[in-house]
Amino acid sequence: MKFSGKNVLITGASKGIGADIARVLAEYGLKVWINYRSKPELADALKDEIEKSGREAAVICFDASIEEDFVAGVKTIIDSDGELSYLVNNAGITNDKLALRMKLDDFDTVIKANLNSAFLGCREGLKAMSKKRFGSVVNISSIVGESGNAGQTNYSASKGAMNSMTKSFAIEGSSRGIRFNAITPGFIATDMTDELNEDVKKAYTDKIPLKRFGDPKDVAEAVAFLLSDSSSYITGEILKVNGGMYM
Repeated sequence: MKFSGKNVLITGASKGIGADIARVLAEYGLKVWINYRSKPELADALKDEIEKSGREAAVICFDASIEEDFVAGVKTIIDSDGELSYLVNNAGITNDKLALRMKLDDFDTVIKANLNSAFLGCREGLKAMSKKRFGSVVNISSIVGESGNAGQTNYSASKGAMNSMTKSFAIEGSSRGIRFNAITPGFIATDMTDELNEDVKKAYTDKIPLKRFGDPKDVAEAVAFLLSDSSSYITGEILKVNGGMYM
């Protein structure tokens, strides 16, 4: 895949799917900015790993849900590299419980961390990329933003809204040559899913037509495609990466 830009910011990139997105995009030759909010040792270790493979990486700490922090973070990148070419809004949290037991704060906290951070990323990406009239943004959403899920009213609301927001940004960014797309992963093999017992894993995989959990690299390669010139005529798309679990 070909990339016309030179760098990418990935929020929440120190571990999990975000870290694999950073690894894959670095392999394609982009300088990756690894954003984290806590645990600098994870971000630093990922940076060292990428640099040892002969690729370029940098670490940047800020809370993606705080407006002034996100604005300052993008400024730091532009001051360093002269541009921001690509952005992946990956930062997010869960706080699962049944709706009857969910307090408003439980709802608001997840909305702020997931949806507000993606909004700030899209807005600041649009501002920064407008200068060159080029850029691409990918929002990491979720299958539950399309299908819903018991115990995840707050999380599904944040991701469903993210999908709609992506389309609106795609419309606004189109005249500036900036594309916005989203990916809705299904069950992906991460540290969280590793903690599930085998009976639970089997119950989930039985519902997946491809009969397996996805690999984080499945998501990372989809991100690379949507950022790259290979998808230059794709914007406002919600790409499912779920093994056929929700079609």
